Amino acid sequence: MNEKIAVNRRLFLKGATVAGAAAGSGAALVPTETKALTAAGKAMPPSAEMMRAELEKPTPIAASSSEGGRPGSDFMVDVLRALDIEYVATNPASSCRGLHESINNYAMNQKPELLTVMHEEIGGAMAHGYAKVSGKPMGLLFHGTVGMQHATMSLYNAWCDRVPMFVMSGNHLDAAHRIPGVATTHAAQDPLAIVRDFTKWDDQPASLQAAAEAMTRAYKISMTPPYAPVAISLDAHLQEMSYGEGEKLRIPKLSKTAPPAGDSEAVRDLAKMLLEAQNPVIVVDRLTRTPRGMPLLVELAELVGAAVVDQYGRQNFPSRHPLNQTDRARPVVAAADFVLGLEVSDFWGIVNSFNDNPSQKQGTRIKEGTKLATITTRDLYIRANYQDFQRYQGVDLSIAADSEATLPLLIEAVRSALTDSHKTAIGKRREALAKAFDQSRNRLISEAATLGWDETPISTARLSAELWAAIKDHDWALVSRDARLSNWPHRLWNFDKSYQFIGDSGGAGQGYGMGAALGAALAHREHGRLVVNVQGDGDLMYGPGALWTAVHHKIPLLTIMHNNKGYHQEVMHVQRMGNWRNRGIERASIGTKIQNPDVDFATLAKSMGMASFGPVTDPNELGSVLKRAVAMVKAGEPVLVDVVMQPR
Repeated sequence: MNEKIAVNRRLFLKGATVAGAAAGSGAALVPTETKALTAAGKAMPPSAEMMRAELEKPTPIAASSSEGGRPGSDFMVDVLRALDIEYVATNPASSCRGLHESINNYAMNQKPELLTVMHEEIGGAMAHGYAKVSGKPMGLLFHGTVGMQHATMSLYNAWCDRVPMFVMSGNHLDAAHRIPGVATTHAAQDPLAIVRDFTKWDDQPASLQAAAEAMTRAYKISMTPPYAPVAISLDAHLQEMSYGEGEKLRIPKLSKTAPPAGDSEAVRDLAKMLLEAQNPVIVVDRLTRTPRGMPLLVELAELVGAAVVDQYGRQNFPSRHPLNQTDRARPVVAAADFVLGLEVSDFWGIVNSFNDNPSQKQGTRIKEGTKLATITTRDLYIRANYQDFQRYQGVDLSIAADSEATLPLLIEAVRSALTDSHKTAIGKRREALAKAFDQSRNRLISEAATLGWDETPISTARLSAELWAAIKDHDWALVSRDARLSNWPHRLWNFDKSYQFIGDSGGAGQGYGMGAALGAALAHREHGRLVVNVQGDGDLMYGPGALWTAVHHKIPLLTIMHNNKGYHQEVMHVQRMGNWRNRGIERASIGTKIQNPDVDFATLAKSMGMASFGPVTDPNELGSVLKRAVAMVKAGEPVLVDVVMQPR
């Protein structure tokens, strides 16, 4: 007899025995597989599909691996609880089944609670948004190899954005314990190699004690600035097998690392440079790690009378503060004699110009003799392959430290060196900057109310103004980037709390928006805040299953579809190329537009159980629709409003 067929028949007979035992309780006596095998009166070799079906049948309770001991994955749950992991987003997978079951039945789905996602990239984006609001990582539980391949984009975004993320993936490392077939296909010797270039640390522990230590170390590393994703590969055999009562396992104490502050002598030098400058400018990107960041920056800026340019990597500075010169960034930097960058991802781009045309002409944005300084954790940790660190820019003083942790030292150093003559010059400078701010703001308000106010498709300024009217009396937060809205929210709204904005994806990877908004809304939910997501249409189509997750887990979120029916960034790129080559822009919509058919996002949301409105095309109807949607979100529902809008 063929050995392979014999093995297959043994597997089949084992399953048939289980089926026979079920017959006494009313189960069907002859399963479909048995009928197929006895067709034409003779036994037939089982197909691959039949084999897979047998392997996927529940194992009889009598064969439970937990007899005489405790499942390894229960201990892993204890570690997660010790790390204060409240949520674990997962797309269910066989290599994680042990830990999945323990969360269900040992933890009773409470701390951690499982969040079901339709794609690993959605889960990663949720963890990204959650961490930026809560200040700590969400757990992610993904299948080895193929699951991590799906998750890579979300991890890269978090890496570029310097966001903590705690990733767990399953694997079948020991061939002697692998289930034949798919489990072996999805196994790897080094499963985390695929994400090693954009994670801060990873490990593949070979024992339960090593797993506890690796998970604790990973959390500590992820939460030490610069923040970044970490990944642990948890062997399926470790998860599923039991350990005896006599086996002593311990959960290491988590000792959180104090963020590194700047060298005291260098900080004093920086304070002197700030006070000696006639026109100091502070440029900030990802400064604010905690709620302390914004008031510290306000204190420093007011103390030295510096103009502040916010690059919106986080909500770093109040949008209506008179020293906020973000809308005048270029002339302010051009007039500066000192520029300080705080956690700036692209300092070269601040002080240099680059023409995106065939000439690629480069130049400087600053005047000769302007002094430059930086405080950034980017100098503490960098990887070589992916170029998220941008071009190198030489500066006069570089402090490798965490900006937020260094600000109290810098403020104290400035106070110690401050003289009456300094105070007089600083007062005059503050008055001039406040006057420039008022002029700029009045101009922007006038433009928003006149340019395209009644046009269709609806303008981004009109949407931003109507949305502000609907949310301004609530405790609100915007959890999407506003660059696609030409920054109108930051120009018109009053951002004065650090949690009101979380920046963008960092890596500019598509598929981030809806998932990140969900994670951020989940973190805001316990505070009862009204959370708003202005969602790109093309971005949502990467992971529309995120709508289902919002409804299933009852996450209140107002999503405004920025439905411009295309990948507009790419439309502009193709137009630019057509102009360079003197071919015109008429055919730039080919391969970039989301039309024929148009996507009905309101119907898409309804198909997933989400309340929705639209598509809204009349600007005069927008305000009333938004007010109705806000009321529903405040009552606890996720709601989508599809608005047909201008591109930017």
